[in-house]
Parts: sequence; structure tokens; C-alpha cells
Amino acid sequence: MAVILITGGARSGKSRRAESRALSFPGQPIYIATAEALDAEMVERIARHRARRGRDWIEREVPLDLVAALAETDGGGARLVDCLTLWLSNLLHAERDWSQDVAYLAEALPRQHSPVIMVTNEVGLGIVPDNALARAFRDAAGLMNQTIAGVANEVEFVVAGLPMKVK
Repeated sequence: MAVILITGGARSGKSRRAESRALSFPGQPIYIATAEALDAEMVERIARHRARRGRDWIEREVPLDLVAALAETDGGGARLVDCLTLWLSNLLHAERDWSQDVAYLAEALPRQHSPVIMVTNEVGLGIVPDNALARAFRDAAGLMNQTIAGVANEVEFVVAGLPMKVK
């Protein structure tokens, strides 16, 4: 069982690194996308990601029920979850108990048979946000990342396209 967490800042190369790691495992990789195309800019971002990956991937769009998607796709190729930070945002917007969903994910990951590579943003390295909502999101993301890193076999931090092994 391989559970790999790849973190870093915006545009750091996390997704490319995660794609490369997923392709290094046998079987057809499965891309589990948490983003939703709610505006023109996200439609364009999603299109660029799809074009870069090509047609070798099975694709699943999963904005909320990540644990169920991992259970349904276990037993095949590596699963790439891109990204946990958007998943967290989706949970918050849906007014779900994000801490419980993160706990369910942390419990489910060690039971996976096929590799799971997850991308997440490191949002705590910048200035303290100036509003309560942004601070709450930053805090939730930090706690989520700590929880998932705790159950991951490997953790990488990507800076300027270069991975650094953390765990």
C-alpha cells in the first residue's frame, strides 16, 4: 500500500509531480478531480490539466464523496486525488463537518490496496489572512494536511518544480 501526499505552494509543480508518481505504478492511473467548473477560469484550468495528462487516465469528478470514490476505484491503477484543498473548500461550502470527513479519509487510506497520491496546498507559509473566513480556511487546511501526512507513507514538498522528501 502506498499513500503519498504531495504539498507545496500555488503553481509549485505539485500536480505534475503527482502525475509522474502515479504513472510510475503499474496499471491505468485514475485521476480523481475535486474541482468543479463553476466559472470560465476553472473551465480553462481543468482543460489545461486534461490536455497535459492526455488520454491515458481514467477520470472521475468527485467534489465531496472522496472516501466512496477511493473505495470504488481500489484494486486498479494508482489513484491521483487533485486536490485535497479544493475538496476541503467544497466540504465547507456544502456545510459538512469537514473534520469528520477528514477523519474518515484518514481511516480509509491505510485500507487501500492500490496506491493513492494526493495533492494539497500548503497555505500556512504566507501572511496571516486579514479576515476570519480566510483564517478559518487556513487553519482547517493545516489541520487536514497534518492528519493526512500522519497516515501517509511518503510526504513530498514541491518548490519551484523540485520535490523535497519530507517523510
